[in-house]
Amino acid sequence: MPDSALVTVEARALFERMRGKRVLVVGDVMVDEWVWGSVSRISPEAPVPVVAVSDHSYTLGGAGNVAHNLRAIGAAVAFAGTIGDDEEGRRVCALFDETSVDRSAIVTLRDRPTTRKTRIVAHNQQVVRADWESSEQLGAADRARLCSIVATLAPQYDAVVLSDYAKGLFSRELVEAARGSTVVTADPKPKNIALFAGVTCVAPNVGEASAATGIAIKDDASLERAGAALLELLGCRYVVVTRGERGMALFGSRGERHTIPSVARTVFDVSGAGDTVIAVLTLALAAGAPIALAMELANYAAGAVVEKLGTATAAPEEILALLETSGRG
Repeated sequence: MPDSALVTVEARALFERMRGKRVLVVGDVMVDEWVWGSVSRISPEAPVPVVAVSDHSYTLGGAGNVAHNLRAIGAAVAFAGTIGDDEEGRRVCALFDETSVDRSAIVTLRDRPTTRKTRIVAHNQQVVRADWESSEQLGAADRARLCSIVATLAPQYDAVVLSDYAKGLFSRELVEAARGSTVVTADPKPKNIALFAGVTCVAPNVGEASAATGIAIKDDASLERAGAALLELLGCRYVVVTRGERGMALFGSRGERHTIPSVARTVFDVSGAGDTVIAVLTLALAAGAPIALAMELANYAAGAVVEKLGTATAAPEEILALLETSGRG
């Protein structure tokens, strides 16, 4: 990387180039429901805390959070995926409208629910989570319809993000449909990893990389083996492994290797941090950034969002402020 003063200058210029880039997000959208409160006693009915509710909110989750992060950085975003014909599906549409995400490529299905994850949080601590979802594979007709939509849209966008939460949306045909764009990135679940062969970049976390390759990542040597294995398995240009408090590691098909430390000052909640990483990484690549700088920006963006409670986004000024206060400005 360049010296620290140049990093800030380049980052600011890169954010300007990223603004207005057109990105299509394809993936598993969900509603994140948040119930906020406090605990002062244990239930007399069972040994569980009683949460006195003080607030209740909804945010876009899953691939929807990727779209939200892209909008926060200034991209023009469209979303392709499925929702159920239910109240939560209508809530998804309303949330996309609030964030000015084009949702015209969403397919409404009558035979499966919109995914909803309800989290009860007390004193900044998650108490329990309840999920409403189906992870059955899409039927052939629905799969063909979505593939057709994505194949038509992908060439019109500067980049496509494939955000996989293993809810039955992705197939090899859908990934192939998305490859009409110049930059195609993916955040795949390990069980589906082989579907994403040929994309520009995949960005699993360290646990996902370990599960996908069968290599227990315990040190730099095992990390190197896992990164190399993913490159060979997928034939992609880049693999970026996010490592939580240990930062990120880059593996390139032309021998590139690069590691960066974490910059998070305080970690309140890691929910959605991977969504932030793939959003910033994708948009930076779409704007022509070198992969090392794209990864650096994504790392600072992740550092900003984990300091917030709940699924969150990071605006360019927040990311630049963290960069500067970390001694890189």
